[in-house]
Amino acid sequence: MEPTPMSTNLTWTFDFISPFAYLHWPRVRDLAKTRPVAFRPLLLAGLLDAHGHKGPAEIPAKRRFTYRHVLWLSRRLGVPLTFPPAHPFNPIPALRLCVAAGTTPEAIEAIFAWFWREGRAGDSVEALLPLARELGVAADAWQADAVKAQLRANFDAALAEGVFGVPTLTIDGEHYWGQDAHEFALEALADPDRFSGPDWRALDTLPMAAQRGKPAPR
Repeated sequence: MEPTPMSTNLTWTFDFISPFAYLHWPRVRDLAKTRPVAFRPLLLAGLLDAHGHKGPAEIPAKRRFTYRHVLWLSRRLGVPLTFPPAHPFNPIPALRLCVAAGTTPEAIEAIFAWFWREGRAGDSVEALLPLARELGVAADAWQADAVKAQLRANFDAALAEGVFGVPTLTIDGEHYWGQDAHEFALEALADPDRFSGPDWRALDTLPMAAQRGKPAPR
């Protein structure tokens, strides 16, 4: 379903460490050709810490499943995929490079391709220098305090909005998490009232009958 033109605020929050963000990117890139989308790179590890979550790679069985699922998805979607030499890796240099390059679609595309299409390492400034040169970013520019401050501001804004993972497409304050939620998001774009009926509103106040780590009510 294609979204109808309207005035809507869209933000895509992502981290290059996420293969799901890589798989989602082509659809977000296409969406951005039809309406404005703000691209917001940030450090996923910070979100995980803030919400008390573990990343998939921190649970051995989930790690294996996740990587197999990603490879299956890439082939099903027809998106070329080559895993980087090691994962998880430190994405901070790549995130800073993205910000220093203006967080443009071209920069995002090139950085995702470096990791996930070409399968290259990029967890240090030295490893990413060839890519920085291609993007026209001086070596010292992406280590500037202003770049670091922008990344922190991205994180603070996302956390304040309630973003809890990546990739997340936010539409007028409503979060659609994961590349598999893209059709869900497109329906919301096409019909803003689609998910505002009583059945949907009731979910916001659904009570919790039990909470982990707390005694069950008697």
